[in-house]
Amino acid sequence: MAEPEVIRLLDIRDTPLSVDEVLAAVQDPRAGGTAVFIGAVRDVDGGKPVARLGYTAHPEALATLRAVAESVCARWPVLATAAVHRSGELAVGDLAVVLAVACAHRGPAFEAARAFIDELKETVPIWKEQHFGDGTTEWVGAP
Repeated sequence: MAEPEVIRLLDIRDTPLSVDEVLAAVQDPRAGGTAVFIGAVRDVDGGKPVARLGYTAHPEALATLRAVAESVCARWPVLATAAVHRSGELAVGDLAVVLAVACAHRGPAFEAARAFIDELKETVPIWKEQHFGDGTTEWVGAP
């Protein structure tokens, strides 16, 4: 019997994200620990009220996301992983990113999930434009 695919769901989409979808993607009877990261739009950044924000993904963003997932899976004993990121306009409270990593034990699951989100934020070309309550805007992560 062939081993199931480890990277089970990767996407960048302009529709609302589902924690349940990501969790379902990483379900595995061998997994004793599943770590989930949920990133949401917060109402304040840098002491300024955030009204909304927009995410713009480079055409290569999904390929870069896959490379990050592959790198994480090569360094930890990952049984299953999934990650989805929003693009487009988001309101305060909307989910911006959901990822999960399933491993046989909790320690590696936590470590791999932390590495996954950190590397995603550092390397995947998805840029955030914050719109503040005072009418100003600020780009985050844009080249």
